[in-house]
Amino acid sequence: MRSEHEYLIEVEWRGNRGTGTSGYREYGRELVIRAEGKAELAGSADPTFHGDRDRWNPEELLVTALAQCHMLSYLHMAVRAGVVVTGYVDRAVGVMRQAGLGGEFTLVTLRPEVTVSDETMVEAALAAHAEAFENCFIARSVNFPVRHEPTITVAQHG
Repeated sequence: MRSEHEYLIEVEWRGNRGTGTSGYREYGRELVIRAEGKAELAGSADPTFHGDRDRWNPEELLVTALAQCHMLSYLHMAVRAGVVVTGYVDRAVGVMRQAGLGGEFTLVTLRPEVTVSDETMVEAALAAHAEAFENCFIARSVNFPVRHEPTITVAQHG
């Protein structure tokens, strides 16, 4: 099994309004994110930083990467534990503190709502979150806490 992987991403700025970066308010923050074989992703800055609220910003994408990585790791751990997951939704929230021109994330809280097929799976379903965290590459790579507040429900049959 290969132990190192590369991810080639192209980010193209599309915000030149004719005068480039001649002033802070003179350029747009619009950009396009590309990866081979995938649909383009429209990006921008957060609206606080003069970005377009209809486009994804880097802060949202970081929280998204953490939530998606945890979900994919969790589903794998569920299979290994014999837990049949029939539904999963996460309403994650990230907190960033701005300081001067920069800032940093101070916390991301994942709130996965997991539905399992049987009452006997609830305990194992909860335990799988800790294993998923330990195996999520993205969560292991950030320098701020990633908390989990999972809820488990049992699917209604009939």
